[in-house]
Amino acid sequence: MLGPGVLALIAVLVGECHVSRRKVRALLRHLLGIEVSLGTLSESEAIVTDAVDGAVDEARLHALGENVKHVDATVWAQAGAYRALWTLATTAVTVFFVAGDATRATLRQWVSRIHGVLVTDRASQFSFWAMESRQICWAHLIRKFASFVGRRGRAGEVGGQLLVWSRVLLHNWHRVRDGTMSRAEFRRVAADVRAVIEPLLEEGRRLPARGVGGACQNILEHRHALWTFVDTDGVEPTNNHAERELRGFVLWRKATHGSRSVRGDLFAAHIKSVVHTCRKQRRPVLPYLKQAVHAALRGDATPSLLPAARERVRSYGGIHTRSSAPMALCFRCADATDFRGRRPLAPRQRSPWPADSA
Repeated sequence: MLGPGVLALIAVLVGECHVSRRKVRALLRHLLGIEVSLGTLSESEAIVTDAVDGAVDEARLHALGENVKHVDATVWAQAGAYRALWTLATTAVTVFFVAGDATRATLRQWVSRIHGVLVTDRASQFSFWAMESRQICWAHLIRKFASFVGRRGRAGEVGGQLLVWSRVLLHNWHRVRDGTMSRAEFRRVAADVRAVIEPLLEEGRRLPARGVGGACQNILEHRHALWTFVDTDGVEPTNNHAERELRGFVLWRKATHGSRSVRGDLFAAHIKSVVHTCRKQRRPVLPYLKQAVHAALRGDATPSLLPAARERVRSYGGIHTRSSAPMALCFRCADATDFRGRRPLAPRQRSPWPADSA
């Protein structure tokens, strides 16, 4: 059986570095002298998935309890069939979920708690969340308004004015974020912009131009969710946070064409949840995965992914994660020295795994 170090390494190579499984086999053979089959790699991924399952679900519940969270979705593939890939992101954690469909019922089961402000687009799947506690992405609205500009007649004029005033709004928001405008002053500017944008949408709703009237009507139905960021601290006017979280997943899907099974879906969602959450907390991924696998194999509690756990001094097998020096890891044991030749900061611990069981 492969040890925690190699199991964690396989997960990082496949899930974070997007190395193909055949190349992972070659790397293990050339660097560590370990011969593994593709079936063994698949079983290794399943072990890592089970090891972090509790921590990922704990992170999901933590995100649902935050005052502000971002949700978005994209397409995933399982054996050539389309699946929905959802992300739930906060400032401290990111969780992914691969579902068989993108329906409201499926999303509602995953988003099991309604609390705080939800930042999304205008998709109908989010209708279970109160409009007053949502923030609609203004980046999506700007793209929609830009599509109006090419229309002839009054529809193009309305689209142009909506586009200009939307950009004015976000320009001033960036000043608030940069500290060059006070929140009180921004509220006054936003009130003036709102007094222009909403009448323009009302006019657009009555226009006969195809695709313009319906879009303006739908935006007006979300009017209470357009301005939440103006008065609520911590709320962004766009859903760029969630879109950035999905970007790496999209690149992985394009390179691998998704997964081949439900087990592959679970591994993809779990390993990406761990990678993105650790990255947000400036937490090294490999030591965490090694610790999680070690705990799972011994029947111990899964190490937490929550921010509070980040503040505690963690050391596993001599790897002290508060050390800023890069570590030279030996995957056949749990020893470590940094590249300056110094001893680890934490007391050296003997690995519970034999040297030949990595």
